[in-house]
Amino acid sequence: MNIQIEIVLLIGSALFFLSILAGKASSRFGVPALLLFLGVGMLFGSDGFGIQFENIRFAANIGTVALCIILFSGGLDTSISEIRPVMAQGVILATLGVLLTAAITGLIAWWWLGMTLPSAGIGLMTSLLLASTMASTDSASVFSILRSKGLYLKNKLRPMLELESGSNDPMAYILVISIISIIKQGAQPNYWLVGGSLFLQLGIGAVMGYSLGKLSVRLINRIKIGNDSLYPILLFTLCIFIFSVTYLAKGNGFLAVYIGGLVLGNSKFVHKRSSLNFFDAMAWMSQLIMFLTLGLLVNPHELVPIIIPGLIISFLMIFFSRPLTVFLCLLPFRKMPVKDKTFISWVGLRGAVPIIFAIFPLVANVPHARLIFNIVFFCTLVSLLVQGTSLPFLARWLDLAEKPRPLKKIRDFDVEFSNDIKSVTTEIEMEARILSKGNRLMDISLPDKTLVVMVKRDNKYFVPTGKTPLKEKDMLLVITDDHEALIQTFKDLGIENV
Repeated sequence: MNIQIEIVLLIGSALFFLSILAGKASSRFGVPALLLFLGVGMLFGSDGFGIQFENIRFAANIGTVALCIILFSGGLDTSISEIRPVMAQGVILATLGVLLTAAITGLIAWWWLGMTLPSAGIGLMTSLLLASTMASTDSASVFSILRSKGLYLKNKLRPMLELESGSNDPMAYILVISIISIIKQGAQPNYWLVGGSLFLQLGIGAVMGYSLGKLSVRLINRIKIGNDSLYPILLFTLCIFIFSVTYLAKGNGFLAVYIGGLVLGNSKFVHKRSSLNFFDAMAWMSQLIMFLTLGLLVNPHELVPIIIPGLIISFLMIFFSRPLTVFLCLLPFRKMPVKDKTFISWVGLRGAVPIIFAIFPLVANVPHARLIFNIVFFCTLVSLLVQGTSLPFLARWLDLAEKPRPLKKIRDFDVEFSNDIKSVTTEIEMEARILSKGNRLMDISLPDKTLVVMVKRDNKYFVPTGKTPLKEKDMLLVITDDHEALIQTFKDLGIENV
């Protein structure tokens, strides 16, 4: 038994290591990291190195927990002040947009699958179920690509996409569960009951998420824990608590954890910085585990028969149903430029969530569940390849991307500042030309509101004064309130790679 455990740990560590290397490759080549995580899982699966994994319920449970962590982390990282100007657009896209995408894509899939797979006997409700699993977008893969390429979007597009992609999964989840319920009821489904349940789940989820988020802030600030390293664990515990309590209250737990994270992320609580860093790592770990599991679960040879219908459905979603939905939803916002709407249309990126939702029909033993899973998996691969790799190019082509000159990341000083402190930190390496006008700190021309707070020399650290003599290769830790002035000063001093 111990040998089996050791083998499992060995294989697991190897998969994790290869996935981390895949994530590094994604930053270099612009390929979505999640696509490479999937590839590692498929490589080691039944059609690759032969790891047999068929525990569908276990995969669904992993996906549920991982999605909770990802949505909670997304809420923590979202600034209300940034999304407030685009709140209406984001909410409409996350609710009505998901509904329209599912309806339009479902009708297309019903028509097309009836032509290409007539023997399967795919009905309208099954097609709508298929479309509902793919109706939400994936924020993690979108912004991992944009950040890896150093792209920043204009016109508040980034907060709008963060709001939409972070809050649209609950709507898609409710649609999936509701349609599964209708299919399971047979010929006499109660549509009014299903519709009422949908709105009730959203309402309870929103109220529970907000109230439990506020309660969590008070709890974290009032409780006194002797070991500071337990505060991130407490935050994780609260995330799971919010989801589970909301589920037991018949609400939408996914919406609750996102709103709870939003409330916590925009509040002040003790050890916030370390807790946010912990949850960011947890979110990436969750994505990695989730995609490895999903990659192991799929049988690539089963994707071959559905290549043609899968490609047609993928491209119809990319070029028709998503753009039509976005332009219809944003029709009231006439001042929004067409190029902004075009880019939002292209960011209908499929990711981990559709595949997780596609597991639910398998667990519920819905007819054609395996076909739904395979088509969703294939469509996700196409979306990540086509949309994921072209996002930076499209942003630049539409003139919606700007690449500001960032300050150099801190590497020699293991310090971090709270998000509540609006100052910017960077480090400077002393060179001969910088010291040509004098070797004291006071001889270096730095902008107002800019301080050198520490110097590293020969692996030793000290706090300088204005009269401190500096040497070549000294590393200076700089903090400033005037980002632009500091960059201009660096340029005047001839400092590159800041």
